[in-house]
Amino acid sequence: MNIIVGFILVMILVFGGFLLSGGEMGPILHALPFEGMMIGGASLGAFVAANSFGDVIGTFKGLIKCLKGPKWKQQDYIDLLNLMYTLTKMYQKDGVLALDEHIENPKESAIFSQFPKLQNDHFALDLVTDSFRMLALQFDDPFQTEDVINKKIKKHHHEALVAPHGLQTVADGLPAIGIVAAVLGVIKTMGSIDKPPTVLGEMIGGALVGTFLGVFLAYCFVAPLSSRLSAIEEQDGAFYNVIRDIFIAILQNHSPTICVEIGRGNIPSVLQPSFYEMEEARQDMAEA
Repeated sequence: MNIIVGFILVMILVFGGFLLSGGEMGPILHALPFEGMMIGGASLGAFVAANSFGDVIGTFKGLIKCLKGPKWKQQDYIDLLNLMYTLTKMYQKDGVLALDEHIENPKESAIFSQFPKLQNDHFALDLVTDSFRMLALQFDDPFQTEDVINKKIKKHHHEALVAPHGLQTVADGLPAIGIVAAVLGVIKTMGSIDKPPTVLGEMIGGALVGTFLGVFLAYCFVAPLSSRLSAIEEQDGAFYNVIRDIFIAILQNHSPTICVEIGRGNIPSVLQPSFYEMEEARQDMAEA
């Protein structure tokens, strides 16, 4: 929602200021369809040429994510802590074999089924199950395990940032593409040098719309989208770091409560539930 409000403010204040200063929208509106087609077409074509089909689709999905905001909310973190508490308690009480049916078939697990959003996130589910699977295979050195999990998270995070990086590349190129459109407008104007000054003025103004549009789109629209999407991916990535921190605490033989508290401490502040909220959520889960 914030990004829509921001874009509305940009449009109102930029063009409102232009009109209040005595500017006329006529020349801009006349040139806008043609300049927009050249600049937009060149940007889109270059973007498609520079990226795989999957990355292109991922970027368009990222634009939707910019409107929807981060995936993980405070309740999702509470659910994650409750899930990890349940699994940790079962592991420490009954051993890793007690988790086998849940780890090997998480889609059918009675424990995972209590948290459908987590259950439907492929990477979160794999990170939890693979970590306990390593434990079952006696890969239980905290430092080596942390390194393995970090590499998985780093790879996932790198792939998640492909879309914002692609958008930023488009933003970086848009001013130059706008100049290309402006040069074409100047070429067109020079071919009509025998026209009256009024006509030439309109043609030069139309050419300058290309420069304006390239810079305007780059710094007022595409770059903010890239920045917003990058921030969303960074915030969502913190979710997986919590899984890592809890699992490392398990390997260090902390109690389930301490393991979850370590994970809770690394949740982003704006989403972090309090200690007492977690206690209440844990009691509610036990009573359910």
